[in-house]
Amino acid sequence: MPDLPKDYAHIAFSQPGAPEVMHLSRSPLPLPAAGQVLIRVAAAGVNGPDIKQRVGVYPPPADASPILGLEVAGEICALGEGVNEWQLGDSVCALVPGGGYGEYVLTHASHCLPVPEGMSLVEAAALPETFFTVWGNLFMRAGLKPGESVLVHGGSGGIGSTAIQLAHALGARVIATTGSDDKVDYCRGLGADEVLNYRSGNFVEPVLALTRGQGVDVVFDIAGGDFINLNLQALAMDGRMVSVAMQRGAKAEVEIFRLMAKRIRWTGSTLRPQSVAAKAAIAGELREKVWPLLAEGKLTPHIFATFPLADAAKAHALMETGSHRGKLVLTV
Repeated sequence: MPDLPKDYAHIAFSQPGAPEVMHLSRSPLPLPAAGQVLIRVAAAGVNGPDIKQRVGVYPPPADASPILGLEVAGEICALGEGVNEWQLGDSVCALVPGGGYGEYVLTHASHCLPVPEGMSLVEAAALPETFFTVWGNLFMRAGLKPGESVLVHGGSGGIGSTAIQLAHALGARVIATTGSDDKVDYCRGLGADEVLNYRSGNFVEPVLALTRGQGVDVVFDIAGGDFINLNLQALAMDGRMVSVAMQRGAKAEVEIFRLMAKRIRWTGSTLRPQSVAAKAAIAGELREKVWPLLAEGKLTPHIFATFPLADAAKAHALMETGSHRGKLVLTV
């Protein structure tokens, strides 16, 4: 095992609050348990759950690091017992259970993926959280297939950007929504066939018009709240809806008969609490079906801005404005 420091720098906060509660701190360096690896972090992605954890409404699982950060890219610098698929010095990007906002982080070896050929570590750090989320929900749970249509809400955000790109690359027709006209061209550039500004009016009628009155096969929903019934109206017979966030509210008054009459299947998930095996299964499918598309340049992470680790508060403040397009990344 190479020489490693006794402690390391990371972002911490002592009480929930605004971005300014975050500061640099130091802690003893953790060492990997069986099946884990220690990664020397080069870059870490910033995600919505990080903000929710910082404000105190998304506590980490009991067995996870309380430090923010759910995805990183860097170099493996220590191996736990039984880890055979990786070697010291391998460049990887990884889904982590917490702790990404630091110089080092632990994660399960099965949650690491190779950095795609030709991609920088900063770009690779923007992959795991969104690609695991989108693949696990839109394709594994909702079963989107080539030739089907999908309505993607929040098309200009990190999750939405990935959903548009993946759905388009794998042969689906993509209708996206966004909240401002200046993000329409961005969504089209990602592969959306049609883009609707949901602030300009009810999106249901345009979706039905674009699908000749049939509705879409799948809705990929980050909105929740008042969008749920609108999604049911926009879905086709035997349509599927998958919920991955609740940006417009955690509760909805659902028209149950519409769901019954259309035989709609409604599912959803959160990524962080899933088992080690479940996340490993998603990683395996990504490596087989998606990573070749990244290596070929058919998919590209869109990074809106990068910030030094010490400026994590600036990254959170920008994300909270909603003005970004794509991903925000911290560099270490």
